[in-house]
Amino acid sequence: MANVGDLVEVKTEKSVEKGILMPSPDENSIIIKLDNGYNMGFEKKNVQEIKVLKEKTISEEVKKEAVKPKEGLKTISILHCGGTIASKVDYETGAVKPKFSPEDLLEMFPELSNIVNLRSKAVANMLSENMVFAHYNLIAKEIEKEIKAGSEGIIVTHGTDFLHYTAAALSLILENLSVPVILVGAQRSSDRGSSDAFLNLRCAAQFIVNSDFCDVALCMHNSAEDDKCVIIPAVKARKMHSSRRDAFKTINGTPYALVDAEGGIIWLTESKDKSNGKLELKLFNEKLKVGLLKAHPQMFAEEVKAYSNFDGLLLEGSGIGHFPILKYDDLTGENEKLFSELKKLTAKIPVALTTQTIFGMVNMNVYAPGRDLIDIGVLGNGLDMTTETAYLKLAWLLSNYPDKVKEMFSENLRGEISDKRSYEKEFC
Repeated sequence: MANVGDLVEVKTEKSVEKGILMPSPDENSIIIKLDNGYNMGFEKKNVQEIKVLKEKTISEEVKKEAVKPKEGLKTISILHCGGTIASKVDYETGAVKPKFSPEDLLEMFPELSNIVNLRSKAVANMLSENMVFAHYNLIAKEIEKEIKAGSEGIIVTHGTDFLHYTAAALSLILENLSVPVILVGAQRSSDRGSSDAFLNLRCAAQFIVNSDFCDVALCMHNSAEDDKCVIIPAVKARKMHSSRRDAFKTINGTPYALVDAEGGIIWLTESKDKSNGKLELKLFNEKLKVGLLKAHPQMFAEEVKAYSNFDGLLLEGSGIGHFPILKYDDLTGENEKLFSELKKLTAKIPVALTTQTIFGMVNMNVYAPGRDLIDIGVLGNGLDMTTETAYLKLAWLLSNYPDKVKEMFSENLRGEISDKRSYEKEFC
């Protein structure tokens, strides 16, 4: 009888397949993990025979010898916040198991031992969409500790879904950085042959070692190929695909650089100079309530009213800065009520607007509905921030400069706003 973890051969009428027997989600199916890292499933009724080729070996956890630092190599800290990048499959359970110690990481990625000296720590092992402002503060405090302890660079491993939110948050929190902070994720788990974890992590380490970069950025696949990674500004990043390895793109800006596994760097734009000041953390107020409301057909005034007890609200408008606020006929009377609620809200809390279009600038001056939004105090005109960055900027300003939100929201604090001159031709 075959058990989970055994190397088996599964015979059906059509083929014979070999792999590790995995836990099955139901009694009518059989799943094996192939040599290439992918899983293959069979309906039990179609399986003619399961032959055990090798029984699972249950081994005791062996204490690994501590890694000794090598002279001449930079010391970097890897802070783990979840995701699949620093995990490997556990064939006894079928789960992807996190591996956090320097020894574990070097076992998974042995090439790193020739690039850097590693320190490693688990911070928040979780799915990234579950993070709240308190986690951004926690990660920032751990970064500060590692820098004070002598780390010459920080890599933050993180789930990809909200990777760009955390990147933007850290960019805002960390003032006067003297070392690079690079966020890295993986779209494909490390047990799969097509995993991007290895290249992303190695390129991040190479970039830290072979540059004087001192800012917050992402390091992810530049294309579907395993040749280069791209270094994306933290406040200009967005996840643009649910599964591709090159899912992250630079929005309304230029990537910092391309980097390969051997440390070759192609600079695409200038990065921020190393700060001479002392690192300062400007943290988020963890009790803030900041909303995000997307424009859509059939909106109701109650949707805006729901945020009346919030501290701030970001609107994701249509086009170059619109929201359904005009009554055109007997069918659009609700729009008028919605505008009335927006007017009440802007008198109480900061309300800002971005565009659903991903690329391009908000320009509320062009059409009357946009000008109406400006008149009632909606912020964001002339800006090209991503919705994610604008949301976090609004929350961060409310946390640190509550009396200056309206002035500072339009200031370019971390490179999140492009030069307006780059859009002049579009509006001529």
